[in-house]
Amino acid sequence: MFKSGQFVADHLGDLRPAQIQPNGVDLRLGAVFEQTAPGRIGRDGTAIGDRREIESIDGVYRLSPGGYVVQYADRVRIPEGHVGFLYPRSSLLRNSCMLDTAVWDAGYEGRGEGLLEVHHGIELERDARIAQLVLAEANHESEYDGAYQGENVGDH
Repeated sequence: MFKSGQFVADHLGDLRPAQIQPNGVDLRLGAVFEQTAPGRIGRDGTAIGDRREIESIDGVYRLSPGGYVVQYADRVRIPEGHVGFLYPRSSLLRNSCMLDTAVWDAGYEGRGEGLLEVHHGIELERDARIAQLVLAEANHESEYDGAYQGENVGDH
């Protein structure tokens, strides 16, 4: 069963009231990056390709069609007994953009990232709400303790 937006908010901390929705919490845009070198996903590990942060002008990112890595401004904590799913806000979809994300396991904490697919040029303002996090009850044997634990926490 999915939890209420207030339940999600209670596990995230410092939020603006407008971020709390009936069934989840909106996450804000923290930064936008362009990958500049190949990465590698192998049987024994992963190497993330080099990136450069896209320059914003007066806090606005002007993005041409392509793929970008977005970093969320909000720190996420997935509580025990739950799993997190992140969906794009409909305003992205209505502007020919898609946000691809992965499952967030119980115990994960950090400022996550997603892949923003831009099909037509768009302007995104820093701190704009771009995604909605929902939590569902989930059985699990352990909590997340992987390489991305605590990611991007020192950046904001």
